[in-house]
Amino acid sequence: MSERWIDLVGAVNVRDLGGLPTTDGGATRFGRVLRSDNLQDLIDDDVRVLTGEHGLRDVVDLRTTFEVTSEGPGPLTRVPEVTVHHLSLYPEVGTTTDVEADSVLPWSGGNDAIWVDTGVYYTNYLRNRPGNVVAALRTMTASDGATLVHCAAGKDRTGVVCALALSVAGVDRQAIVDDYVQTGERIDAIMSRLKATATYAADLEGRPHHENLPRAESMHAFLDFIETEFGSADRWLGLHGWTADDTAALRAHLVG
Repeated sequence: MSERWIDLVGAVNVRDLGGLPTTDGGATRFGRVLRSDNLQDLIDDDVRVLTGEHGLRDVVDLRTTFEVTSEGPGPLTRVPEVTVHHLSLYPEVGTTTDVEADSVLPWSGGNDAIWVDTGVYYTNYLRNRPGNVVAALRTMTASDGATLVHCAAGKDRTGVVCALALSVAGVDRQAIVDDYVQTGERIDAIMSRLKATATYAADLEGRPHHENLPRAESMHAFLDFIETEFGSADRWLGLHGWTADDTAALRAHLVG
């Protein structure tokens, strides 16, 4: 899956969700959905690569208002052909950042149960902001180009939204998990970026990078919860206004 990486100067965890196998023998299309870490440091050449080579037209920003305000307007907010959709997955309660999930869990133990707990924690995104999850997937469907989904690290919130979209599109479960885990290939660069910013440095101080590695057990636990409690991602989405037409449109957009 190395060909899915998009190498930029100002972001280090950017990749295309194309080329992933579906359960019916197909594959997702390139140039439809991208995923990324924070976009604040994009340089002009990065913007040209995204909007030109990859056809970027919509950005789904999953960060909180605190994060967005603290970091300031990113370069893509000044690009006329790109629309930024701010769709936080946290309640707006103050200084909440992308690393909250890490700070509330017993990371030091290093056993499988901890990574399962992380997957269970991810279900809070669904409880807190179901409408924004639905809006994120509809943004992908309605875009006339590529949609880029991002948070701060491009791991937790981004991972959940992308996993749901890929599930609806009929992507093989192991491929969804593998995509989530692939962020680990860039974890040192991701954490170094975040530790260099005032917004995230305090939350990450003194924590080794490996503690933030995405583990397969976490995504399996999240997907198990969806399947056990609701039957499928489509059915959970259906409880929050998602329709069969939405599912058909997303599948047509991502798979063709």
